[in-house]
Amino acid sequence: MALEITDANFEETVLNSDKPVMVDFWAAWCGPCRMVGPIIDELSTEYDGKAVVGKLDVDANQEFAAKYGVRNIPTVLVFQNGEVVGRQVGVAPKKAYADAIDALL
Repeated sequence: MALEITDANFEETVLNSDKPVMVDFWAAWCGPCRMVGPIIDELSTEYDGKAVVGKLDVDANQEFAAKYGVRNIPTVLVFQNGEVVGRQVGVAPKKAYADAIDALL
């Protein structure tokens, strides 16, 4: 299961991580988000210990969604050393997300 990322833990979990971080910006009412969700959960398990993979509910946590210009969901951002190094808007195949993490390992 993917890590729950919130405005309260974003800085510690994402920006201060020494590992690559993938964050799925999603909402419960979003159909395409429900397609990406299981992929993110699988990646969270597969990359456990190598990368941080989590989800941020944009309805409950708007601060960082706004900060990073997330206008459409699902949007998946990849961070390294506190900087955005990748962005995928909309649904993509699992390999696209895995490749984004692999490129940083």
